[in-house]
Amino acid sequence: MRITCIFLLVFLTSHILTAQTYQIKGKVVDRSNNAIPFANILLLQASDSTFVKGTSADGTGKFALSEVKANVYLLQASYVGRGSEPRALDVSSDILLGALVIPLEENSLEEVVVTSQRPKLQRLADRLVFTVENTVVSQGSSWDILKSTPGVIVNQSDLQIRGQSATVYLNDRKVQLSGQEVRDLLEGLSGANIKSVEVIANPPAQYDAEGGPILNIVTSKNIVPGYKGSVNGTYTQAVFPKFGVGTSHYYKTEKLNLFANYSISPKKEIRKAIKGINFIDLNETVFSNWDTNYDQTTRSKAQNASLILDYDFDDKNSLNLATNLATNPNWERATNLNTQIRNGQSQLDSTFTTQNMENVDNTNLAVDLTYVHKMKKPGAKLSFNGHYTYFDGVSSQNLTSSYFDNGGNFLRNFGFDTDAQQDIQIFTGQTDFATPVGNASVETGLKISSVASKNRIDFSNFIGADNNVDASLSDRFNYDENVYAGYLSLVKNWDKWSMKLGLRGELTKATGTSLTLNEINTLDFFEPFPSVYVLYSPSAKHSFAFDYGRNVDRPKYNDLNPFRVFFNENDFEEGNPGLRPSFSNNFNFNYTFNSELFFDVYYRDNGENIAYFVFQDNTNQTLVELKQNVLDSKSYGIDLTLSKSIAPFWFLYAYTSLFHEEETFLASESNNQVYTNSIDGAYAYLANYLTLSKDGTFTGEVTMTYLSKFLFGSYVSDDQLNMTLGLRKSLFKDRITISLAAEDILEKYVPTYASRYLNQDNFYRRRAETQFIRFGLTYNFGNFKLNDNQREIDKKERERLQNEE
Repeated sequence: MRITCIFLLVFLTSHILTAQTYQIKGKVVDRSNNAIPFANILLLQASDSTFVKGTSADGTGKFALSEVKANVYLLQASYVGRGSEPRALDVSSDILLGALVIPLEENSLEEVVVTSQRPKLQRLADRLVFTVENTVVSQGSSWDILKSTPGVIVNQSDLQIRGQSATVYLNDRKVQLSGQEVRDLLEGLSGANIKSVEVIANPPAQYDAEGGPILNIVTSKNIVPGYKGSVNGTYTQAVFPKFGVGTSHYYKTEKLNLFANYSISPKKEIRKAIKGINFIDLNETVFSNWDTNYDQTTRSKAQNASLILDYDFDDKNSLNLATNLATNPNWERATNLNTQIRNGQSQLDSTFTTQNMENVDNTNLAVDLTYVHKMKKPGAKLSFNGHYTYFDGVSSQNLTSSYFDNGGNFLRNFGFDTDAQQDIQIFTGQTDFATPVGNASVETGLKISSVASKNRIDFSNFIGADNNVDASLSDRFNYDENVYAGYLSLVKNWDKWSMKLGLRGELTKATGTSLTLNEINTLDFFEPFPSVYVLYSPSAKHSFAFDYGRNVDRPKYNDLNPFRVFFNENDFEEGNPGLRPSFSNNFNFNYTFNSELFFDVYYRDNGENIAYFVFQDNTNQTLVELKQNVLDSKSYGIDLTLSKSIAPFWFLYAYTSLFHEEETFLASESNNQVYTNSIDGAYAYLANYLTLSKDGTFTGEVTMTYLSKFLFGSYVSDDQLNMTLGLRKSLFKDRITISLAAEDILEKYVPTYASRYLNQDNFYRRRAETQFIRFGLTYNFGNFKLNDNQREIDKKERERLQNEE
């Protein structure tokens, strides 16, 4: 009720306060303090960088902005594609500025030619902004840009920030896809439409407390009415050839923005793996060794369709409708497993083979409706959002195994079928209000979300007998969750300081019921989530930042289902309905020099983090994979980033991270002993972006990534190395773009994961199709210089639909 009262008070205050107008005067110079005549002066809203008003400097570089209403703004000067650092202003009286400095650098190769600018890094109070618009980095795909973003670690298809998986957003709308699907989407989204990437290590109070760090891709603003469209395709040669095609269409009038997109990506992929287990007796002696070779072939035909409509009723009122339909019909995975069992003397005891066939049909529909009302007071707005998600997944499995003695003689068969279904519905409603109050800015809001998940699995058609699998594993499981949230945040800028304070509160009520086992697990708790961001910039070249945030990690819906999914009858995944949300405290300190060199120190207390574990049962000779809350988890590290133009045609980006990770957990198959798994690791990324033609239409890149060992639940990985090469050429004034890329050239991007402690000794090494050559072609038609309103639906509740890959 207290948050509600504050919300209403702020709302009423916005109608009472009146706004005076003031004047801002200043001068525009270069780094040598020479005046820059006729530079453009832009006044932007501090909250979302939208344009407020502008003017031009006179012949001596001086300017004046009149009739400026009281508010918090960003002021920036620009000249021939170069810009000053945005300066935060709290306008409550007339302001006489010092100089706005535009760093004019020579950008040509040997003569005056049209080439790309250098990327720019900017530290704000609560995020790092990597601006890439009209730079060599933007000549690639959106995925290429994310790989080049400071602080981002790329591990296979997973984007991580300080050891945590990052959530990808497009224009503050979450990309509701799994790791590989996110990569496929972003590789098809041209970087030419990208303005910047925001790295939000500690999301502020207006974001859900769940979800960890955020990578928000900001596209360029649409400018003029018209129509544009594009068709694109990629051909990838790996073990199997693959292709993807898509088309996008965008239409804009004075009041209407309409975007439609469709893509289809048929794929056949092979994944090979080696898994080994040493079973240990009470005398700590290996009495049996199992080695399994996995040959896994996946066939899929994922399709994605989106429709986005923006309508402006007038200058004050607007409506947005966003819908997305993702289907993956007849997804099929065939896994052949060959296992050799040896005794303690390494003599062959027996073998068995398993054929595991899985079929899945998934449908994921999302509808999102938002209404925004801008109030009379400049900068004040009220918004309402409603969201609905429907997810339906149907799957079946046929598993058969044949056992042989050490001479190859047939012993017995075993097999079974499964049939499963998952039905999830998500409803959310949210209202937000933002307004300047005095010399600060306030945001507040309320949200309610409701999740209903119904799940079933049936085992049938048993062949033979096995102690680890029986019909009693069939189950029905329902999960219902309601979360009620409210937040309040305050932003204030003065002199050389910037501060943002936030507080979010969330009340969670959830019930998980196993109908077959008659087991019920409940959650009922209220938790506060404070956040603090402080930025101090003593000069144009130096800045210091500190931030703190508290977050929650809720278990994914599939991880809660108490079902078993078998690779073979001795190796299976199992859900854990007893999983609890975990809470983390994140502390970060940063120093920035000249927007080129960044030094970060961080510490994160993850509490009872939800982690991935693999436990071997030495008595029954089984291996179970599951999620489990740890007893304690923490990590800390030092990051160093260099972003610099070495020459007009060469931009260098280097990122290095030294980190420590540790997790303390209950080893349930080791007499419930407490064990701490820890590592000291390093990550290094070096990217060279080259402009290979005078007109800037031919570019190339050479990148190298190194990741030492890191924690993956009870596993520790060894190191991995990835080298990539890329070329890109634009033709006919950017109407056609062709690209060629080669990844994992050294074939060193294949880590081994090992779990060796107490009475546990197992490992696996998985080889996916990481080495490939990819050819891409995009054709733009219509007024293709338009920038569209593409974005994804932002709902944390939908994120937990995704399965682990």
